[in-house]
Parts: sequence; C-alpha cells; structure tokens
Amino acid sequence: MQPPQPASVTNLLVQWGRGEQECLNQLLPLVHHELHRIAGRYMRMESPGHTLQATAVVNEAYLRLVDMTQVSWQNRAHFFAIAARLMRRILVDHARGTRRTKRGGGNCHLPLDEALVFSPDKSAELVALDEALMRLSNFDARKANVVELRYFGGMSVEEAAQALHISANTVIRDWRLAKVWLMHELKQVAEDAS
Repeated sequence: MQPPQPASVTNLLVQWGRGEQECLNQLLPLVHHELHRIAGRYMRMESPGHTLQATAVVNEAYLRLVDMTQVSWQNRAHFFAIAARLMRRILVDHARGTRRTKRGGGNCHLPLDEALVFSPDKSAELVALDEALMRLSNFDARKANVVELRYFGGMSVEEAAQALHISANTVIRDWRLAKVWLMHELKQVAEDAS
C-alpha cells in the first residue's frame, strides 16, 4: 500500500475541521499506520517483557481525536503533532496512576485494554521526563514542542519544522539545547531521589 499523500490527508483534515464528519471515515485509514508507528515508538520506551500494545494507545488516541471538534487543522504535520501529544498524555496519565498504586502493590490497568500493563520503573522515568518537559515548556515552549515532536512523535527535523512553522535549523538548535537541558534536569531529579 502506498503511503497517503500529505495533500490528501491535509484536505480531509481541513474538511473534517469544518464539520464534515464523513471525512473522518476517509481520514482514519490513511493515518492509521503512522499513528501506530508513533504509538509503537512510545511502547519501545517501556521495559521489555510487558504486554504493551500500541493498538490500545492508538485506539484511545482515536477516541480523543474524534472528540476534538474545535480544532482548525493546519496540515498533516499538525495532526500528527497533536496525536503524538495525546499519546504521550495517555501514557503519562497511566504512569502517574501506576505510581499512585505502587505502594498498594500490583499493576494498574488502562480501562481501554486490561492487558496493557506498564512497568513501574519505566513509568517513573516517563513521569520524570514529562515533569521535566513541563518545566522546560514553562520558560521555552518551542523547545518543549520540538522535543515532543522529535522524541515522542518520531518526526524528522523537516516535519517538526513544518508543524511548528520554524526553520529546520531552528529545530536542530532547539533540539540540541533541549536535550542538554533535559539531561541535566533528569540527572538532578535522580540525585535528589537518592
């Protein structure tokens, strides 16, 4: 199967954004593979040996995307940026729930799929990264967005530049600085915890 043309996805997104709900039925099959790839990237960050399923994350993201009615979709990159952010929120919310129940023992399950179990250790790392990313966004939202798109969304420099309406050189510069800042923050959190 040939990958969908960005223009056709963008056209369907714009029509869906205008309230043409039938476009959603045409859009979902075109974006499913890419959404599954993004979710798979998130799942690979979890500990091996767990029954994590990218499909469950994609399904939850679908449900949340369908409920978004007031979005003025700009293009394909904008859509995938929002989808990546939603998937990150799904996983972070679940990781926080896992941390809350950790002292009570056992693992926490997403209501969406009871087989989706997270590693408490990786969940804590995901929450720490999310909290550091939120601190970064408080004083430099663009750099936080670059990290979200590149690291979590798996976007190329060019795709992130398009989604953020900035140059590729700015994405490269922001990516480099944000990684250094985040590594420093995560190191501080780890030192404070020990």
